[in-house]
Amino acid sequence: MKKSVAGSVIVIVLVTVAVIAGAVLLLRPDSGAETAAPDSPLITGAPRPQIIPGADQRADCVEGGVGGIDLPCLGGRSVPGEHAEITLVNVWAWWCDPCKRELPITQAFADAHPEIEVVGVHADPNAANGVALLNDLDVRFPSYQDDNNRYAGLLGLPGVVPIMLVYKGGTPVGMFPHAFHSLAELEASVSGVL
Repeated sequence: MKKSVAGSVIVIVLVTVAVIAGAVLLLRPDSGAETAAPDSPLITGAPRPQIIPGADQRADCVEGGVGGIDLPCLGGRSVPGEHAEITLVNVWAWWCDPCKRELPITQAFADAHPEIEVVGVHADPNAANGVALLNDLDVRFPSYQDDNNRYAGLLGLPGVVPIMLVYKGGTPVGMFPHAFHSLAELEASVSGVL
């Protein structure tokens, strides 16, 4: 009788292990699913279909990120090149109301000062909402995507958005962890650190 109970326990354990293994196999993502980055080719070499609505309207970014932090481009492609001598970086998030008011001011700055490169860093994992906001606001300057706050973390920035940074020759010369309310206010702050 002891052998029959022990045998039954072994059978139950083996069946349980088989059921759990089958569930794991059924619930894991399809091994043939795409896991490539949005701008990389598929395994077949064909271009990946656009997965973020409106991303094709976004500006391309200089590859390698900004401020020494490598980030992917939000919507656009990463293209070879170098940042300008003076670069203004707007760190923003799609859900941030002050950012929504400041982004058009930053675009006005970019339009008024073509000698200064203006880029954004979207500090939120929801790239689709970031693209939608930029397109809705008619913000045309390139923006990088920062899914995990790598940019702010590696640079030791305060945990707020928006933040405006000014780089000269690749070196940060000014940081403004608050929203700007007018083009004149932004211009005065930028010229004050140059």
